[in-house]
Amino acid sequence: MNSIVVRRIGPAAYAELGPAFAELARHALEPNPHMAPAAVTAATLLVPADEIIVLCAWFSEALDFERLVGVWAFRREQGWRSGFAGTLASPLVPLYEVSSHPVLDHDHAAETARALMRYLLASRDLPHGLLLPLLPLDGPCYAILSEACRQTGSQISLYERWIRPVMIPQPGDDMERYLRRSLGSGYKKRMQQFRAVAKHGALTFRRSRGRAALDALDVFLTLEASGWKGEAGTAIACLPADAAYIRRMAELFAGADALQIDTLLLDGQVLAMGLLIESGDRRHFLKIAYDEAQARHSPGRTLTIAMLQADLAGTPPAFFDSGAGEGVDAGTYAWGERREMANAIIRIGPGRPGAAQFAALSRMWLRRLREAAKARSAAVPSPRGKA
Repeated sequence: MNSIVVRRIGPAAYAELGPAFAELARHALEPNPHMAPAAVTAATLLVPADEIIVLCAWFSEALDFERLVGVWAFRREQGWRSGFAGTLASPLVPLYEVSSHPVLDHDHAAETARALMRYLLASRDLPHGLLLPLLPLDGPCYAILSEACRQTGSQISLYERWIRPVMIPQPGDDMERYLRRSLGSGYKKRMQQFRAVAKHGALTFRRSRGRAALDALDVFLTLEASGWKGEAGTAIACLPADAAYIRRMAELFAGADALQIDTLLLDGQVLAMGLLIESGDRRHFLKIAYDEAQARHSPGRTLTIAMLQADLAGTPPAFFDSGAGEGVDAGTYAWGERREMANAIIRIGPGRPGAAQFAALSRMWLRRLREAAKARSAAVPSPRGKA
């Protein structure tokens, strides 16, 4: 009889499931590279291995054969973000990872989500609160997760929300057709700005994958550290543990041909670079770096248009996630589609809101009060402006 069994494993055992995860990603409802063994293994450089919990759902099709149909990776969290209550958080490293949702097999998504939630509900040694700070609200995964919560008496609470730019190309799209649709009335002006950069020198685009992408990583890290992030000490290269994590993750994704670095050059000098990873038919943008001395050329925006040009000249990903966080102006990106995101908390099973929900609600209202105060301050005319 066919059935789904959920098992809990640690990062060392999960590292052996690379081929099984790759097969799951090819048939996933929504692939998520941040649940991949490569991402989890790299995360152990920032998160203690004994605090990482990976739930794997297996579908038994025969007595001697099981197929991976679901993965959800968490880390134990007990700090100010959880109201100092024990919780499970996903993704493992939200500073660099951009999605909280599990990976579910397309043909068994509903029963897999239900099995994962029931496992969490039945586990007495695991917290019954999930922190999901980067949860997409549209798309089939959220709908199925919501239904699994309903069936287990669990509740999703949503706090901060924002809109993230994404790309979902349509059949027959080329760069002009896509950009005319995504930029609308701003198409002509944006393309004039893009072409104007080439008047200052030879503009070239380079796409690196695998070993070549690894070789380009040092240039990327150096470029990011050359600007204000380096001066502030927040660039990846200034943070030894973070740099080790990024290098390890890049190495592991490159080994699976799932690492990409795009580079835009002006007269042979690097203008901007993008660091990306893939899973299934999806590509996720992790970080961007650019030469701040060339800010007049809008290097980040110019790079995204060059990336689109390269994508649509070949076989583009079915879904491109910009990874833009809360507070980022979606209109600054060239990608035309939008995805609603939220900071979410799931209470597993029946009950009342707990410390994690109150902490999230407090942060949300404090942020709103700060934003309102800032807006009022900006609206007050300065003494110099008075007659």
